[in-house]
Amino acid sequence: MVKSYIKGRYATGVGAAVALGLIALGLIVSPLQGFAQQSPNGEWFVPGQSRPATAPPASRPGPRPATGPSSGAPGVLPLPGEPGGDQAAGAAPQPQFELPPAPEIPPIPKGQATPAAIVGILSVPDVLRVSTAYQAAYKELNARGQRLNEDAQKEQSALRDLGQAFAGERARLTPEQIRTEEKRIQERATEAQRRFGERNRIIQEAGQYVMLQINRTMEQVAQQVALSRGINLVLNRAQILGTTADFDLTPAVAEVLNKALPSVVVPPDGVSPLAMAQPIVPAAAPAAQAVPAATATAAKPPQKH
Repeated sequence: MVKSYIKGRYATGVGAAVALGLIALGLIVSPLQGFAQQSPNGEWFVPGQSRPATAPPASRPGPRPATGPSSGAPGVLPLPGEPGGDQAAGAAPQPQFELPPAPEIPPIPKGQATPAAIVGILSVPDVLRVSTAYQAAYKELNARGQRLNEDAQKEQSALRDLGQAFAGERARLTPEQIRTEEKRIQERATEAQRRFGERNRIIQEAGQYVMLQINRTMEQVAQQVALSRGINLVLNRAQILGTTADFDLTPAVAEVLNKALPSVVVPPDGVSPLAMAQPIVPAAAPAAQAVPAATATAAKPPQKH
């Protein structure tokens, strides 16, 4: 049906070019829905043992849909509840191999017993929901996504009008004029796709940059809170069927996090964090803007799982 409409409306190759450009822009114009949807796969940690720091992306990835950061983006903190190990669903059946005989496992001498687990529970979404740093940064980046959405929709309309005007004038144009106009419209559609894809990529990278800061401090705070209570194992509440408030570290972690990290550095609009030479230090970042915590009240909270 779509192909028939394009052929009947424009009767030329430029119609397909414009249509493809509009489809590509349509993938970009979806407003930013949040930048903390994906992250490290850890669902627990041992207090007092730091995990390797996650570095910002070393290379510039290609354009990504604006509905969320690209999957597996480094440094982005998850909102628990997203399945991380369901990739096998729908995968092609694995071949059945006949393996050689298994090796003999030598006896293992008895070692030091593992200490008894003293468990604490932490809900990352609930911490982010009351984090002034997260909420303020979310509001700023979501506003940038909305502006991207509006600009891309305007360009969609402009491309559609150009295609319709060209279809009406085609009968009066020479073959050379037709080819020139087709090329002009196609180049505009291609450039629009590149331009909006670049803006979207920068917004997503800014979200990863923000979450690197929050993730780093939140983990340190959670470890300190756990150690202060003699806890040696912290579990993600999204993976727990039920518990009592006695095990919940969330309120304490949220309170300390807001004191330790009231705001974060958000790169200026249109500037990728990969182009910023300054380290992640909210108090001194002349090339970036520190989002004030007072703007957090209107931010949309992350979805609770």
